[in-house]
Amino acid sequence: MKITWIIIALLSGAFQPIQAGLNTRLGKAVESPVHASLISFIVGALSIFLYSILTKQYVAWAGLRNAPAYVFIAGVLGAFYVTSIILAFPQIGPAMTFGFIVTGQMIMSVLLDHFNILVAQKHSVNLWKLLGIVLIVTGVAIIRKF
Repeated sequence: MKITWIIIALLSGAFQPIQAGLNTRLGKAVESPVHASLISFIVGALSIFLYSILTKQYVAWAGLRNAPAYVFIAGVLGAFYVTSIILAFPQIGPAMTFGFIVTGQMIMSVLLDHFNILVAQKHSVNLWKLLGIVLIVTGVAIIRKF
């Protein structure tokens, strides 16, 4: 059901500032934002590994050889994302950090949809989508000002 996925997406978004705050504190504790990111990824990888064992998840290891090399860039992008948040969070705060993150996500998502890149179905840019992005940018500007 779609409502379940909407709730999961909302929770995922709600957890990101908490994760950022915890990772920032970890970075201060270990005196290295980069190592905090590494530790966070290790804990996350172990958590996913444990989950996959407990739920008996199937992996098509043979398909890994057939996957295009560029798909592994996702890991680099994830590391960039987490480390960037650890660095930005204490400098500009959670509201600005995630305001800009959401803005970047929406701009890139609309572009990927429009140009049919990494998506199942093309969705062209229209005035309403552009207005949505403008409203997000306006919201970030308001948060920054006040």
